[in-house]
Amino acid sequence: MWTVIYIAPNKAVAEKYQKAFADEGILVQLKAVGSQESVDVSVEILVPESEAEEANEILTGIMRS
Repeated sequence: MWTVIYIAPNKAVAEKYQKAFADEGILVQLKAVGSQESVDVSVEILVPESEAEEANEILTGIMRS
């Protein structure tokens, strides 16, 4: 099962985090929230439930730097 660990404000931020997770070997899915026609649509970042804790630690590290 996939778990949302963060909702990015736009696609660029979501892709930045996606790359960071992928570099650590974590599977990631991105899912647009709401209307996909908007340029600044929010994007859910999802990871497998079994990797959610590790992904949260990585996310915290990214946000602190």
